[in-house]
Amino acid sequence: MASVSETVDLDSTSKAQVEDGFQPGPVLLLGAPGVGKGTQAKILMGKFGIPQISTGDILRDHRARHTQLGLAADELMSKGQLVPDDLVNQMVEVRLAGTDCATGYILDGYPRTLAQANALDSFLQSDAGEPENATPVVAISIMVDQEGLLKRITGRRLCAQCKHIYNIYSNPPKVAGICDTDGSVLEQRKDDTEEIFEERMREFHTLTAPVIPHYRAQGRFLEINGDRSVGEVTESIEEALRMLRARVTG
Repeated sequence: MASVSETVDLDSTSKAQVEDGFQPGPVLLLGAPGVGKGTQAKILMGKFGIPQISTGDILRDHRARHTQLGLAADELMSKGQLVPDDLVNQMVEVRLAGTDCATGYILDGYPRTLAQANALDSFLQSDAGEPENATPVVAISIMVDQEGLLKRITGRRLCAQCKHIYNIYSNPPKVAGICDTDGSVLEQRKDDTEEIFEERMREFHTLTAPVIPHYRAQGRFLEINGDRSVGEVTESIEEALRMLRARVTG
C-alpha cells in the first residue's frame, strides 16, 4: 500500500476501473489558487451525483432567508467582524443534514482551520450514532508548482463576447490579444495579477497549513499531480478516492 504522503500518479500506477456503485463519500479537495479545484468538483458532482458544499453559498443562503444563524452572522459582519468557527460549523452541519448529502459531497472552502476539521469529525461521528459507523472525510490535494500556477493565472485572457478563455503561455490565440472566434480584444481580469496571486498564495498556506497534517496523520490524505490534462487529473482523483476509502474502511 502506498504511503499517505505519496503523490498518486496514474502514469506510474495501474488505471483501475471505476467500480459499479462506488461512492466517494465526503471529499475535501485542497489546492492552491488556479490548480483546478472548481473544474474537478464539477466533474465529480456529475459523475457521482453528489453536491458541492460551499461555505460562501451556505452563508449567503442563511442571510438571505434571515435564519437565526444568518441574523447572527449579519450582526457580526455589520461590525466588521469575521464569522467565528462555531457559527460556520453550525451552518455546515445544517447543510450536511440535507438528503442530497446522504451518499457524499464535495467540501469547498471548509474546513479551513484545524478547529473546523476537528468539529467536522465530531459531527460526523455523532451523526452516525457510533464512531465506527461514521463515514470520514478524505482529503485530496491537487499539486501544481508555484511557477506553473503563476503562469496559469497571470497568463489568462478572456473574450468578453464569447467568454472563451485563453492562456498566453499554454493556449495562446492565433493573433496576440485577439479572440480567434469573434475578433474581440481579449481582457485580463483585474485579479489575475502577480501581486494578487502572491496574496492569495499566502492566504492559502496560512489557512491550509494546519488542515493537511490533520488528515495526513489519520491516513485520510493523498496528493495528486495536477500539472496534466483535466481528464488525467480526474482519473488520478478517482484512483486516490478508491485508495483512501479502502484505507479508512479496511
